[in-house]
Amino acid sequence: MSYIWQPLTAGSMTLRNRLVFPPMATARASEDGSVTDNQVEYYREKSNGGYIGLIIIEHSFIAQQGKASAGQLSVAEDRQIAGLSRIAEAIHSNGAKTMMQINYAGSMAKTAVTGCEVVGPSAVMNPNGTELPRALTKEEIQGIVKEFAQAARRVQAAGFDGVEIHSAHAYFLNQFLSPLTNHRTDEYGGTLDNRIRLHLKVIQAVRAAVGPDFTIALRLGASDYMDGGTTIEDSMYAAQRFQEAGIDILDVTGGMCRFIVPGLEGQGYFAPLSRELEKVVSIPVILTGGITEGAAMEQLLQEHAADLIGVGRAVYQDSGWAERVMGR
Repeated sequence: MSYIWQPLTAGSMTLRNRLVFPPMATARASEDGSVTDNQVEYYREKSNGGYIGLIIIEHSFIAQQGKASAGQLSVAEDRQIAGLSRIAEAIHSNGAKTMMQINYAGSMAKTAVTGCEVVGPSAVMNPNGTELPRALTKEEIQGIVKEFAQAARRVQAAGFDGVEIHSAHAYFLNQFLSPLTNHRTDEYGGTLDNRIRLHLKVIQAVRAAVGPDFTIALRLGASDYMDGGTTIEDSMYAAQRFQEAGIDILDVTGGMCRFIVPGLEGQGYFAPLSRELEKVVSIPVILTGGITEGAAMEQLLQEHAADLIGVGRAVYQDSGWAERVMGR
């Protein structure tokens, strides 16, 4: 029996198989973040043949101040909806489902890119950042929650099958979760419950914006792999709270360590994280990290390391990879 070809339902979305192309930055958007013809064709090529069950569009900024890099895709304004719908249509025409990942850079932003002041949970250098951020006020935090919700509404309006909230790879929500970057003394800092308070507000606001029948994923940096940072035990607790708040998929990766960890290698090197999270949530879990072989995908699924397998760099580098591995 082929585990990778078993269909799966997550929220209102049913996938034809368990292969996921995770969000991979392309830097193909125009200067203001608008969709380009090149970007549409890129996703058409990656989804060709329908061998990939789910394609998650690269992290897209929800506000100019939260833009991470030049060429990043925007979901910050209603005028972007028409262009974004072209990507959704291209992927759907190949028989795949698609979600968009929405993100705010926080202390990973650069003034030279955004033209704005760099902000974060606290005036603490991000281990991956380049500028000391200003600590956000509570009013500003609530404004960013609203920007997440509006971005999710645009994703839905553009015809995508779901939306993914980014809380990994040292970006904004990861910054609130991690004690390395969150030194706040108000209700958003200190205890783990306080450090996930913003996540819960964002999930609830996104759910209110898209309604009950739209799939919501959350990409969780499940361990910082750094002294004083978040641990898998933190994430096991947080993941349960996120499920209660309304997410339909948990997408597992690294935190402040980002997506590559020295000493972690092999097929599915974040599997130690996903295995533990599988034990405490009942929603589907996505595992990524160095997976390049069909046999490894089958084994990870069989061993219940995850419910869905994300293959990033192999597909990014070779659009024919999925057909060769998944073809039948």
